[in-house]
Amino acid sequence: MNALAATNRNFQLAARILGLDSKLHKSLLIPFREIKVECTVPRDDGSFVSYIGFRIQHDNARGPMKGGIRYHPEVDPDEVNALAQLMTWKTAVANLPYGGAKGGIGCNPRELTVSELQRVTRVFTQKIHDLIGIHRDVPAPDMGTNSQTMAWILDEYSKFHGYSPAVVTGKPIELGGSLGREAATGLGVVFATEFLLDEYGMSIANMKFAIQGFGNVGSWAASFIHQKGGKVVAVSDITGAVKNPNGIDIPALLKHKEKASSLKDFEGGDAMDLNDVLVHECDVLIPCALGGVLNKENAADVKAKFIIEAANHPTDPEADEILSRKGVTILPDIYANSGGVTVSYFEWVQNIQGFMWEEEKVNYELKRYMKRAFNDIKAMCHTHNCNLRMGAFALGVNKVARATVLRGWEA
Repeated sequence: MNALAATNRNFQLAARILGLDSKLHKSLLIPFREIKVECTVPRDDGSFVSYIGFRIQHDNARGPMKGGIRYHPEVDPDEVNALAQLMTWKTAVANLPYGGAKGGIGCNPRELTVSELQRVTRVFTQKIHDLIGIHRDVPAPDMGTNSQTMAWILDEYSKFHGYSPAVVTGKPIELGGSLGREAATGLGVVFATEFLLDEYGMSIANMKFAIQGFGNVGSWAASFIHQKGGKVVAVSDITGAVKNPNGIDIPALLKHKEKASSLKDFEGGDAMDLNDVLVHECDVLIPCALGGVLNKENAADVKAKFIIEAANHPTDPEADEILSRKGVTILPDIYANSGGVTVSYFEWVQNIQGFMWEEEKVNYELKRYMKRAFNDIKAMCHTHNCNLRMGAFALGVNKVARATVLRGWEA
């Protein structure tokens, strides 16, 4: 099942739990606006190349739309639609005054030079500058983009609208980026894990963790788990996989990866098959990479008691059912990985105020926001007698539906 079908399915189930009016139900599913633009730029060799850029703005009932911009050769409109919709529910669950959006350019950033990437980014910004904005739609980095991309968008946008640091988040610190933003998603995942384990009278210390994906989110999550006394027994990324039943030395693994650009040949553990990390012997499994990694083929073999969805949509609906029958507790992506967008919100707030926070305050507020969201999900689960995924979706959909009705959508 693709990402859009799965997201729609979760929305339909939440709408049924809430007893949503059918007209409102349909209105909430349809994106507010879909933008498609042509971006033609000169290559460094003088030839010209054209790419398609797009932005899907899903909903703005609760505030400006928020979501990443990705540069990837196979940008699938369905997936982007699903991710824009997911951002609408995610920001509502996290109690942030935003709606959802997503976008990108169908290019391969690895095949472009830095100056070519800059030209593509600036042309894309020129085409959409009047449809994004501080109180309209606030982009952020995603797959294939980074803080430098945001700096170019900020500069190009500012040529039309004056200096506007709050138009994008995930910027370099020197241009108004927030301290703590880089670690935010990983730290949020760890806070979410702590809150969940606490419900079962457990803590991170001495629990065994398997982490699939060792990019930004996975490496930060592994570091914080290691600091808190948790045992990371298996780690994988696209370059390789490592296991150690006594716990991997995460700082040593990070140093090795920085030096070798790969997890291969790490001396502090044994190599293993990439796909075996998901079914490795552990207490907590944290998928931090791609969507759809847990499916009907491997779900029955998962040994973890808890799954924390740090990636977007890592569990297929079929896997969801198999895992719930096995008694596995799944903390859903729309809550578990919301640390990134929460600190993006803090960055936006700091830019609007022109007053920057210390990292300590950023992390303190992140923990407070995630704790409140966890309690809200728990209350929803209690009210509707449902699992954490449905509790989170029902919470998000309910907030957006309520805001839509209060704003007078039928008038």
